[in-house]
Amino acid sequence: MPFTVATWNINSVRLRLPIVQSFLQRWQPDVLCLQETKCPNDAFPMAAFHDLGYGHVEIHGQKGYHGVATISKHPLEEIESRDFCAMGDTRHLDSIVRTPDRAVRIHNFYVPAGGDEPDPEKNPKFRHKLDFLDEMRAISADPGKADSALLVGDLNIAPLETDVWSHKQLLRVVSHTPVETETLEDLRTAGGWSDLMRVAIPPEEKIFTWWSYRAREWDISDRGRRLDHIWGSPDLEPLLSDLTVVREARGWEKPSDHVPVIAGFAFNDAG
Repeated sequence: MPFTVATWNINSVRLRLPIVQSFLQRWQPDVLCLQETKCPNDAFPMAAFHDLGYGHVEIHGQKGYHGVATISKHPLEEIESRDFCAMGDTRHLDSIVRTPDRAVRIHNFYVPAGGDEPDPEKNPKFRHKLDFLDEMRAISADPGKADSALLVGDLNIAPLETDVWSHKQLLRVVSHTPVETETLEDLRTAGGWSDLMRVAIPPEEKIFTWWSYRAREWDISDRGRRLDHIWGSPDLEPLLSDLTVVREARGWEKPSDHVPVIAGFAFNDAG
């Protein structure tokens, strides 16, 4: 069996706990990284995950906003979080997952959305997003004390033309503006990260992980974007065994506007 890591912006872990439980029961990832949990640490539904066999849970949350959680079947070590832009927001968790075959450092990120106006002079939220991305340059693919590294989460940017339903119509829409896409790709390559979703699925093919709540008949219109990402250190490229975007999750009862993405790795074949 491969080692599997899932990432999912859940948009309130307590509100959507039933679909998270169903997802874990069906897909059984080794690690689930959640974003936008919107839950203070003392109110996190820890027991629900322990009951499903996920005995290692690290959380970094706050009331009503943001929040990330890393939920694992395997021990988590060296837990850290960074306060990007000195805002006090809970948008990052760094931990090492130790399996019988490999130790993997996982950065779990929730990048600011950036508001509606893609002008940092007029829109403080967009300025914050660009500043956050600049600080992310300090996060490289160097695994440190682990064997490999992953960076996953809702990065709130769709970098490629095939990561959006219409490149031309979204060029001036936050999440696909040139300053965002170029900055994200530059920090990814400078940090030594591989875009594992695009290793598995060629750049010529469309990938969407988010569909707006405002969209009527989201599945038919299919006006999506790839806002959720899985990056890895280069050594993970040949070990990537499968990549699944759980599109059906957008149609579940009381869904998030994002869907889970799952990457599988053949660690047993690494020798």
